Amino acid sequence: MSEISGTAGDVVWQSSPPGSIYDYIRVASFSIDPDGLVDQWSDRAAELFGIGPHEVRGKDPVEAFMPAELWPRGRRKVREILDGKEWTGLVPFATGGEHGVAEIYVMPSETAAGERGALCLVVDVRALRGIETDLMSAQAIFGQSPFGFMLFGTDFTMQRVNERFATVFGGSIEDHRGRTVHDYLSRPEADRMADALAQVMESGKSVTDLQIVGIAPGVGERRHWSVNLYRVHSGSGRTVGVAVVGTDVTNRQNAAREAASARRNLAILNEASARIGNSLDLETTSRELLSVAVPGFCDLASVDLYQSLLTGEEAPPGRWSSSRADSGGGSARLRRVAFASAVSDVPLSGSAGGYDGGYVPPVLGAVHRFPFSSRRADALRTGRVQTVPGELGSPVQSTLAVPMVAHDKVIGLVQFSRTKGSEPFGERDQALAVELAARAAVCIDNARLYRREHERALILQRSLLPPGDPEAAGLDIACRYLPGNTATEVGGDWFDVIELPGHRTALVVGDVMGRGLRAAVAMGELRTAVRTLALLDLEPAEVLSALDEIARGLGSPSGAQHASRVAHKSRDADLAEVYLATCVYAVYDPVTGRCTFANAGHLPPVLVEPDEEALMLDVPPGMPLGVGGEPFEQVEVDLAEGALLALYTDGLVESRDHPLDEGLSGLRGALTRAERPLEDVADHVLSTLDTRHGEDDIALLMARVQGLPADSVGDWRLPREPRSVGRARELARTQLVAWDLEPLVDTVELLVSELVTNAMRYGEGEIRLRLLLDRTLVCEVWDAGLVQPRRRRARDTDEGGRGLQLVGQLSAAWGSRRTPRGKTVWFELSLPDGKPLPEPTVEQLLSMF
Repeated sequence: MSEISGTAGDVVWQSSPPGSIYDYIRVASFSIDPDGLVDQWSDRAAELFGIGPHEVRGKDPVEAFMPAELWPRGRRKVREILDGKEWTGLVPFATGGEHGVAEIYVMPSETAAGERGALCLVVDVRALRGIETDLMSAQAIFGQSPFGFMLFGTDFTMQRVNERFATVFGGSIEDHRGRTVHDYLSRPEADRMADALAQVMESGKSVTDLQIVGIAPGVGERRHWSVNLYRVHSGSGRTVGVAVVGTDVTNRQNAAREAASARRNLAILNEASARIGNSLDLETTSRELLSVAVPGFCDLASVDLYQSLLTGEEAPPGRWSSSRADSGGGSARLRRVAFASAVSDVPLSGSAGGYDGGYVPPVLGAVHRFPFSSRRADALRTGRVQTVPGELGSPVQSTLAVPMVAHDKVIGLVQFSRTKGSEPFGERDQALAVELAARAAVCIDNARLYRREHERALILQRSLLPPGDPEAAGLDIACRYLPGNTATEVGGDWFDVIELPGHRTALVVGDVMGRGLRAAVAMGELRTAVRTLALLDLEPAEVLSALDEIARGLGSPSGAQHASRVAHKSRDADLAEVYLATCVYAVYDPVTGRCTFANAGHLPPVLVEPDEEALMLDVPPGMPLGVGGEPFEQVEVDLAEGALLALYTDGLVESRDHPLDEGLSGLRGALTRAERPLEDVADHVLSTLDTRHGEDDIALLMARVQGLPADSVGDWRLPREPRSVGRARELARTQLVAWDLEPLVDTVELLVSELVTNAMRYGEGEIRLRLLLDRTLVCEVWDAGLVQPRRRRARDTDEGGRGLQLVGQLSAAWGSRRTPRGKTVWFELSLPDGKPLPEPTVEQLLSMF
């Protein structure tokens, strides 16, 4: 603050006027009298040279502050000055231990007496050089700096700018003097800049890297500047204004935005790798894609897949008709399978899409076509990305229509849309959209292939299971088959109910280890083999032994026979695939009420006797099929009338969260009330155990014992003598009449006569005749002979040999089987339905001769 020392009129006298030259340089004065001695010595001279007036007044100035070696020259100059000559020069001085250079201006003067004297003005050269350096620096900043430089006064108007600023904003340097920030920036940005200027002016604290956005004249694009502000003072400390240095950081901002976009895209791709393709379901995979894209990449997105892809048609997805008319004036049919939006006021259809040839977005799940001439349809045809501008009045700014291509086939279209106000799509965004669509397309195509394979395996598996509700003599049958959930592959579980001669029934439940189409095929082969072996009427243990050989040959590339497998064992060791399976095989005889079991590594059957608790049958488990080398055992169990037998696979009682013992205990508990209808019992078992698994297939086969009534069985033993043939016909006739089967009497008498005659002629030991009545009529003739009867064509000259041909022509089925003590020959007839039985045709009779 300046100190006011006096006032005269309008003149104000101050001790140190602000902005004075004395704020920056050191100026002193002294005078020399006619004798060449110092006469007057100012305070500033005393300050500059460090010598007080009493020390120098009346002394030779040369000797006072000049080095001794310069004294002669200095005295000569003093004489010249006193003679009236002006002089200006640099004079080194050394006083008070300080050396310096003073620039002295010497002007001759006269005293009151008219004598010659001199007035000397002294300037410190060091201060002048400093000012010169400062001026040069200022000129370098204002004239040569690549940064924009502005100096605002205390009234916040522009005092000075440099050439760089004028180049950016146009005009000359002088044209910008007196302007404000509002002349260069938009209102919001100008207000921010003005607030920063006021803050710096008031507090003196600098502001660094203030980000300002504006548009330079003639450029037309947004520019970004980084601005630094600091307060400027004079030499006396007076506030002059605020200096501003601005740097164009547009390229740096663009690079930072590109880097941020690249990091965002990498993060999206990383998320896509983790989230897309976790499900083998087409719709779920489509929703996973959109969950990654919205809102991180776009504001709206949708997925349309070809209808043929979803319906499982074999036509390649993306195939177009040869003419526009064939395609209904648009693309092939697609279904909207997924939609996602981060904008709450944008509907699923209507104006949510961009204008594109009259295209109106469909609702979720709708089947539609894209207009033939639309960009979306072109994207599907060409397999290239198309950019669709937003419709007038629509909130959508633009849309990327990206075809989903898998294995060089277009399977659908994914659309990414950004609303107005969002950043437009760039080249990086388009590349990311293509990558996201490609990843999802591969996953969707894999899901399609899996679903097709899965459906085929299911068809194969279902075709190998017994159709409808199986029926058996003396048994009430209920069965359940539950495949694993759709996310898992099909398994190798199977069950079967096989009718055997003599109204006996084979009950089979098995499980091929492993999953997928191979397991289903192996299951089909084993089931077919079981049915073939069962029709040979082998004992259960023999069936499993033969089945074991077959299972061991399933994985051999060279075939299934043991001999060839041994011969090729070393050669095909690397190619062989091991198929293991478990199986329980049971044969029930309704006449005796006895059931024979054999087990190959399967879970034991459960038996529930009337008014008793359920128990696990003690059947030797044996080794799984395919292991080989171990014989199988069989056990016989007498089943009481009303007893319930349950065969099942491990999917019913075992899971990851439920140990086997717990599942078996739950099964026995679910069977405690077995007196209810069998279908209800089966439903109760499944609901009580709450299978909850879904991890494995479940097969459940239940049979309630009913047996054959005693009056439905006719059993006689005949001696080995000729009259037994007539006796057999008589017994059969009497029994059929008692059963009200008179229409069958003639046929049965004829066939019984043939079989008993063959038993006497070719058999051994006692003959046994048995008639069984159930859903059909079965006649059995037993003897102790081991030679199996063989049907042959008799020659014209033969008198016999046509008996078995006659049996085959007149019966519904016939055959023979071994027994522990010989053989049994049997035939089967359908029960009459009120219509007369068909007579053999002439061709059938002649074929026997």
